Amino acid sequence: MKTVDRTEQTTEPLPVRRSGHRRDLAAAGAGLVLVAAAVLVGRAFDDPLRTLVVHWPPLLAHWYPHVGPGTWAAPVVAVAVIAYGPVLADRLRWRALLLSCYAASLAWVFSLALVDGWGRGIAERLTTKHEYLRVIGRFDDIGAALRGFNGHILAGQPDNWPAHVAGHPPGATLTFVLLDRVGLGGGAWAGVWCIVTGASAVVAVLVTVRTLADEHTARRAAPFVVLAPVAIWAGTSADGYFTAVAAWTVALLALAATRTARSPAAAALGAGLLYGLTCYLSYGLTLIALPLLAVLVLTRTARPLPHFVLGALVVPVAFTLAGFNWWEAYHLLVERYYQGAGGVRPYWYWVWANLACTAIAVGPATLAGLRRSAAGAPGAVRALRSGTAAPSQRLVLLVSAALLALLAADLSGMSKAETERIWQPFMLWLVPAAALLPARGRRFWQAAQAVVALAVNHLLWTGW
Repeated sequence: MKTVDRTEQTTEPLPVRRSGHRRDLAAAGAGLVLVAAAVLVGRAFDDPLRTLVVHWPPLLAHWYPHVGPGTWAAPVVAVAVIAYGPVLADRLRWRALLLSCYAASLAWVFSLALVDGWGRGIAERLTTKHEYLRVIGRFDDIGAALRGFNGHILAGQPDNWPAHVAGHPPGATLTFVLLDRVGLGGGAWAGVWCIVTGASAVVAVLVTVRTLADEHTARRAAPFVVLAPVAIWAGTSADGYFTAVAAWTVALLALAATRTARSPAAAALGAGLLYGLTCYLSYGLTLIALPLLAVLVLTRTARPLPHFVLGALVVPVAFTLAGFNWWEAYHLLVERYYQGAGGVRPYWYWVWANLACTAIAVGPATLAGLRRSAAGAPGAVRALRSGTAAPSQRLVLLVSAALLALLAADLSGMSKAETERIWQPFMLWLVPAAALLPARGRRFWQAAQAVVALAVNHLLWTGW
């Protein structure tokens, strides 16, 4: 009897050993039903009242079948990943695999963005009336802008900030101000920045899965993470950039906690620094604390905490000394939110329609993987308590932490609509659940992911 066969048999994740193919299809089908319900209920409710404040509920989008330069490129990327991704994921050296995944993710996001064309898909996305680039000139004196930032959040204030500037701490706007200062001004550079940085989130997720579960699980997840439909909204969206910062926060803490980094202290310090920055890029991303907590629970250590906390204080202290009050700004944002669309969008609809947006963005393969995660969660918790958690069970717990963060954001009522874009930092951590799917049929699920992305991007004109 071959040793390798016995090893594969014992390391195969429990949810994978059970067939469950019909239940996987049922989970994907349930997601389809949820999306259909959100579309039908949304259209029936919104036609007379117009309180959902989206044009194609549940997505912030218009029905607009179209093609563009990316129409030929995106299917080529998808077919290449589906045909060669699983094989390369098994055979490439780890570092080569990470570089390949980054390149594939970059190609996937760029090609999807280019379906809308270079101008409307990339160069002009961050120059609209709601976006950060509209206020670059008001940050000529950065210190004065930060000290007076809160005075322009409310809609009734003179020269109130555009929606995205008011809706985020100034760290988001300052990113584009600094790009402008170093000669990378304008919508094209801003869009490219978001794509190039955002695509690196794929690498961070795979590094984390390998560190907390094992390399085999990370390799199984790689093609799914690359082809996630959420890439539609990662293209030229500042939230794609936020996703990368948050993802590397979790990855660095995982490396520090497992002491697999060359300098665990530096990794913990870096994780803290990025978490502080994350909180000053988006108020809602404080919830990344839940995946971070999951890292410490899975590794059973608090050793990185002193360095992490030290790093996490840097950005808040810097902004506070510069005159920006985070807590005051958040409370003003809540008021601004209810001055606008947040005040009329019905909670009863969005509390479940947001999940329909998530189902679209993560794709059917992720929904099937989440079904397996839910089935394995009780056993994973028991195994963690006894210290016998298998790699697949560790993955289940990491995914569960991200799902809890997403549900907390949902119940807060501060994310009514547009969550296909806003929740990217949480949704990307759900996608590795597809690694729990059996090897047989894996290409089918990857193709389903690509079909969803291509269909949405070609049939709808997505917002922001």
